[in-house]
Amino acid sequence: MSARELRALLDQVPDTRELILRQCRGAGPSWAVLYDAWSDAHDEAEHALRSWRAGGGADAYAAYRAAQDREDAAQDALFRAVADERLAVAVARERERLLLAA
Repeated sequence: MSARELRALLDQVPDTRELILRQCRGAGPSWAVLYDAWSDAHDEAEHALRSWRAGGGADAYAAYRAAQDREDAAQDALFRAVADERLAVAVARERERLLLAA
């Protein structure tokens, strides 16, 4: 199967927006699963980079760039989740401080 045929086949598969993680630490902060997703994506991007550097070629480079894009998206989602959690804690503390001051 050529790369073009594979892309055409994959384009027909609907995106369910589900993540399949290789590992899951279980308990932890609400954003822990996003960390696991980023970690998996990072590992895949590193592997794809090594493969491209070892063998070269347009397909290997495309695979590397796709893996790097997934890592970037996972990193952005992780940042947003951590920032939202920290903001919620800060707002709750400020709200409590204002209630105690009143």
